[in-house]
Amino acid sequence: MFDFVRRHTRIMQFLLFLLIFPSFVLFGIDGYNRFREKGEAVAYVNGQEITQSEWDNAHRAQVERMRASMPNVDVKVFDSPQAKYSTLERLVRDRLLQAAASQLRLGASDQRLATELQQNPSIAALRRADGTLDMERYRQLLGSQGMTPESFENQVRVDLASRQVMAGVGVTSFAPAALADVTLNAFYEQRQVQIVRFAAADFVTKVSPSDEDLQAYYKAHADRFQSTERADVEYVLLDLAALQKGIAVPEAELKTYYEQNQSRLAALEERRVSHILIGADKSMPSAERDKARAKAQELLALVQQSPDKFADLARKNSQDPGSAAKGGDLDFFARGAMVKAFEDVAFSLKKGETSGVVETEFGFHIIRLTDIKQPKVKSFEEQRPSLEAEVRRQLAQRKFAEVAEQFTNMVYEQSDSLKPVAERLKLDVLTAKNLSREPAETATAPLNNPKLLAAVFSADSIEKKRNTEAVEVGANQLAAARVIQYSPARTLPLDEVKARVRQQWVAEQSAARARQEGIAKLAEWKANADTAKLPAALVISREQTQQQPSALVEAALRADAQKLPAWVGVDLGTSGYAVVKVEKIMSREGAAAQNRDRERAQYAQWWASAEGLAYYGLLKEKFKVEIKTPRL
Repeated sequence: MFDFVRRHTRIMQFLLFLLIFPSFVLFGIDGYNRFREKGEAVAYVNGQEITQSEWDNAHRAQVERMRASMPNVDVKVFDSPQAKYSTLERLVRDRLLQAAASQLRLGASDQRLATELQQNPSIAALRRADGTLDMERYRQLLGSQGMTPESFENQVRVDLASRQVMAGVGVTSFAPAALADVTLNAFYEQRQVQIVRFAAADFVTKVSPSDEDLQAYYKAHADRFQSTERADVEYVLLDLAALQKGIAVPEAELKTYYEQNQSRLAALEERRVSHILIGADKSMPSAERDKARAKAQELLALVQQSPDKFADLARKNSQDPGSAAKGGDLDFFARGAMVKAFEDVAFSLKKGETSGVVETEFGFHIIRLTDIKQPKVKSFEEQRPSLEAEVRRQLAQRKFAEVAEQFTNMVYEQSDSLKPVAERLKLDVLTAKNLSREPAETATAPLNNPKLLAAVFSADSIEKKRNTEAVEVGANQLAAARVIQYSPARTLPLDEVKARVRQQWVAEQSAARARQEGIAKLAEWKANADTAKLPAALVISREQTQQQPSALVEAALRADAQKLPAWVGVDLGTSGYAVVKVEKIMSREGAAAQNRDRERAQYAQWWASAEGLAYYGLLKEKFKVEIKTPRL
């Protein structure tokens, strides 16, 4: 595989840039807005320039993302005029979407932003056991990417607005009413049925196999009683943890890092406030919101007249159930814990000061600052263990791409042993026994990786005992393995599997007896329905199956509506057989009309279609785009 990459560099660079969409919401989203030094303008979108430095930074960030996601690919592949120009076109497209969002006055509310951030797995991982966000780790995570919470959240807002531009066009397709009616009525149409089940389990005691029966069944189904192929292997794993073991951090570099990151490493300032809330959801009628605002203004006047009665007024009037009983006290919190409007006011007040009426999505607040907890900057010695771990991790990250290429080449070029690569890179050679093609439930990384297992059981690995290629088994993780001993699949002796043979024989024969009796009853009841003893009727549909098997539901709904009542026989496989009397149709009126607003196809698929590309062309015409001769 890696030989192909090296031989077809131009093809690979085109495919990678075409297939990998660059909108990473957390890592790199701020990459091409950093270090915006002035430079030559290489393009204009709606009168706004894209500078050479922005283009360079964007392409650099793109290459870094590629290297992080595919450490075994040579990044020189992306250092070409075509690759760089692709990055410029992406910048133009993003600016076009931003211009369209601005003209349409599209944006993202604080609530929508909060929802988006909660769904981000990298941020979700920073939540404590009680569900609150660890703000210090949040800032550290963003700081390691050259971002602040404010710049990151602003970029997420821009991204959400751009998605609305695409969604507004991408979901405007429609289905004709007649087609929608046919489709939805088929889903919601109901049938009244009576069902008699002939369960295979009821016939288990009526069948008993002889040794000859078991022997014949075993021979006829030998493929069911085979052991899986197995392999004992040795393997090596290259990851950041392995690299960190061999990295020593110089004292001078550690101190420099501490001095450069003091502001980020310091604890955050925390503020303690009390508030009085008059609830008013933004969906309320304007008249109701005006009443709530007036109520808050009245309370503010009382607070201003008697500041020492703030807590009493909060207990009697605040509509925040969590803090009203405590006199409105919200305890200490840092930036990022509250909605922006509330937070901005809280961090602008002086100790003991009371705000005016503050409007948020929850209603109207009166805020009083009661205390301030100043951050404490830990000394270098206090921070040393965490600093050393962080610097070592960063150094390992930088080193990984270089070592990954060496690892990949060595396991390929010296394919008869893993010891050379292990000795060169100071890796441990590990062993594992009884691996199969499918990962075991108890298997751990990297032995639960399907790609690595597929490489282990390849013909080259099994027959020639060569190393597998380097396989990416996780983020910044490469593994290679070598088969030590291989046991092919084989048919197990009857004595070992006799219990399984008997179980399967009994199951099949019981189902056959149930089917035979069911078919006989079906014929009898079709001839003389009065002899049938049927249970109470059920109403079923594809929407409401009443926990009936899908085969039974489909058979009942496919019965000829012009020949009701109808008798239907349904083979339920090893479960048995069922006879269904379909009595009448109960059509659900209005099903189609009530569900016309069903979910549309994902707008991203549309954006890549011919129509989406045409819309992109219209945007370029509407918002003047000029791409100057680029410096390649």
